[in-house]
Amino acid sequence: MNKSVFMFDDCNFVRDRYTEVKVKLDSGRQFQRNLRVQAMASLRFNALLLDISSQLTTEQLDRLKYLCGDKVGKRELETIDNGIKLFQCLTERGVLNQDKTELLSELLTLINRQDLEEKLSSFQSPPECAGTQLCETERAKLEIATKVIAENVGGTWRKLGRELGLSETKLKSISMRFPTDLEETVRELLKEWRKSRGAEARTGELIEALRACQQNLTADIVEAACI
Repeated sequence: MNKSVFMFDDCNFVRDRYTEVKVKLDSGRQFQRNLRVQAMASLRFNALLLDISSQLTTEQLDRLKYLCGDKVGKRELETIDNGIKLFQCLTERGVLNQDKTELLSELLTLINRQDLEEKLSSFQSPPECAGTQLCETERAKLEIATKVIAENVGGTWRKLGRELGLSETKLKSISMRFPTDLEETVRELLKEWRKSRGAEARTGELIEALRACQQNLTADIVEAACI
């Protein structure tokens, strides 16, 4: 075989190996970046829980413990004397972390600490890691859908929230945050829905929920705008 053919094959081999190694290095760097971002977010979330704990009165803590009776055993509850210990128990049981705040949000609302619930709701997890990030196209569609829905849904926003799977406690909390501004209420509703769905949020779900609420005209507008 011609020597030049061997040299050509060698060049191809080196190029392929270089590409393979580069991909692995890039993946490793992205993984390390994701770890750092997640670590910082975890630190911020723990600081937030510490802040919430420090603002709970003894009576409010007792009410939280009572409400957690189906999540934490009676003997363990008796040893809890501050919010952080309760939050640790909930974390150990897999019902509280930086991406799963719904239960604590509901608990804070039930003890009439909407101020603390708002702090918790305003916490933002880091952007999704590579491979799970919401694509820019879908993100843009959701922004358009949010604008259209906020301007058109009106007083049926609670029904839409139920169709999207938000709890009654969460709906009550949203209503309390924006008691007189209906459009902002709807925007907050959709914000909470997107937060709960993460990278799986899709415009199609909003359209289906709108149709289930007999909001067909709004669904048609969203559908037409997002094609």
